[in-house]
Amino acid sequence: MEKQQVFGDFHTILSEEDVWKIGGFPLQDGTFWSYREPDAVVIVRNGILYVRAPLSRSHDKVQILDNAKHMYYSVEQVEVPEAGEVSFELQIRARSQNTAPGDLYDGYVSLNLLDFSTGAALDFFAGNDKYASVYAVLPFPGVQVPPSDKTRYFCVFKEDTNFKAREFNTYKITYNRGNDEVVFFVNGEEVRREKGVPIKFNRFTIALGIMTEKDLTPEGSVSVHGQTVIGEWSPVTVTYTE
Repeated sequence: MEKQQVFGDFHTILSEEDVWKIGGFPLQDGTFWSYREPDAVVIVRNGILYVRAPLSRSHDKVQILDNAKHMYYSVEQVEVPEAGEVSFELQIRARSQNTAPGDLYDGYVSLNLLDFSTGAALDFFAGNDKYASVYAVLPFPGVQVPPSDKTRYFCVFKEDTNFKAREFNTYKITYNRGNDEVVFFVNGEEVRREKGVPIKFNRFTIALGIMTEKDLTPEGSVSVHGQTVIGEWSPVTVTYTE
């Protein structure tokens, strides 16, 4: 048995209450860190979300707050079925200016599946000339990650250039909770399979983002140096297969 759900309706993107809202995290001082670039240009046309963001936001102390620059979270979370699979599929186009050639992490466009009940994440990152699949358990602010006798926090990237650079590509992530397995697809071809996933995903917030991934230095953030990143996303089709 199969059922589908589509997360699109980008024409409501400014309401922040219907389908999408600006992402971010509450901080210990009671403020909220928003993943919103103040000079981002947002266009919705033919069902596609377009964001052109000159990068300016950074955080000198918390890596996760420094990485995402402009990001939308789905208002509704996707519950993971106990049996069967759940998959997420969309098209992404990524283009950038003033990013370092060959350095994906200097500015890219993302699909992030975030489970705030466990700190776990499954992602695709698309850049000018390279993409990566990502599998992680992260110390999100305010999220309690279960203790583990193995490595508690990790982030494993796998980069590739076998895609249509600066054009739309189709990205799909499938998760099977019963088999503890994640499969990543690009343009219909399997590009990565993770077996024996050490954590059970419970529910996903879908995130669409413009990001960097530059390690904080003792002097603070080094992630912003005049880059502009253009991201385009189609609606996300979620398929539940029993």
